[in-house]
Amino acid sequence: MARTDLVPVTLPSPRSQRAVGHLGRWGTEPLELLDEGAGLGPVFSLRLWRRAVVGFSPAWNRLVLGDLATFGSRGSMSGLTPYLAGGLVQTDAPAHRERRQTLNPAFHRTALTDLAPRITKVTSGRLPLGTFDAAAWASDLLRELLADLFFGGAFPRELLRRFLTPLDRRLPAPFLRRPRLFHTMDAELTRSLREARPHTLVEAFTEIDGGVDEARVALSAAYDTTAHTLAWVLWHLAENAAWGQPELLPALVDETLRLYPAGWVGSRICRRPVTLDNVTVQPGTLVMYSPYLTHRDPKLWPEPLRFRPERFSEPLPAWGFIPFAAGERTCLGMHLARLILRTVAAELAKGGLRRAGGCPGLRAGITLAPAGPLLLDRSPPSRLSALPEPRGMATGVVGS
Repeated sequence: MARTDLVPVTLPSPRSQRAVGHLGRWGTEPLELLDEGAGLGPVFSLRLWRRAVVGFSPAWNRLVLGDLATFGSRGSMSGLTPYLAGGLVQTDAPAHRERRQTLNPAFHRTALTDLAPRITKVTSGRLPLGTFDAAAWASDLLRELLADLFFGGAFPRELLRRFLTPLDRRLPAPFLRRPRLFHTMDAELTRSLREARPHTLVEAFTEIDGGVDEARVALSAAYDTTAHTLAWVLWHLAENAAWGQPELLPALVDETLRLYPAGWVGSRICRRPVTLDNVTVQPGTLVMYSPYLTHRDPKLWPEPLRFRPERFSEPLPAWGFIPFAAGERTCLGMHLARLILRTVAAELAKGGLRRAGGCPGLRAGITLAPAGPLLLDRSPPSRLSALPEPRGMATGVVGS
């Protein structure tokens, strides 16, 4: 619970640079900066382009994600990129609730069930053979899936590729303004909403004000987050084929979301003074929560760097598993992302997937991406019978 009757304390802070504070390290080594701050305590401060306070405990997550009146999204980090500077992402309470309730039915788990065969069809037509980069293949596949699920295939593929590709690139590419590209994209989205095909996701945006903005942000938010997570799912599926069994696939996906949360950090703007655990946050402060830190906290997750899907057979720590944020502002596309990840993984799990090398480090941009290629090898059907039996539930240690 938040309290306002405590004496504030001075927050610890990681190593900074005299002229730029933490901004330089934030641009070059943000994960190392967060890890260093977490080693100083459950709440620490950063000096970025504005004062920031970072926390990662379940109590902190519950406060920041649950109190929409105190912590707003407008002015937060998501607004720095044109891809997320609009729609629900930048809508604050109380308007957020009504708008979210309008969109929820189309993105509810039960409403998306019928999309599974379409995901399977698109995936089965693009299954790789031989050696391939899981990250590049997942990005290509996601563009095809979004074109099908949102528009029934009736959207210019090259325009969608040009629009989404900057999200795959290193910073500052996703933050650069591209007015001509966005103008062209908005014109095509306007046409798509006007001519929306039945049983497509774009239908959800046809009857609301600002539907074009919402559709553009939804496409952006769904793309690199799901593509990068899918690459990691396949990387670990190739480590242990047993995790591809239907009853274990949900745990494989959840463990991937735990260890590689695409939204590795989130932010809000504090609107009024609030105190938690003797830490007072003043209005105007950039308040940050970090799924990356929460999911790797040994107090919540034993052996946090080990990839162990079986841990999800136990109860989860409340407000300690937040790959899609939590509360009223839980990611609108959460169920769609899970459906895509599980359905695509099920197709690749049918046999013949092996690791062939690569660079399984982490690169933190707008999302948490592989630092380099994740090379896998998929055998053609004629070789599947020669594959070794799946190994047991061995565990791997993941670097950070």
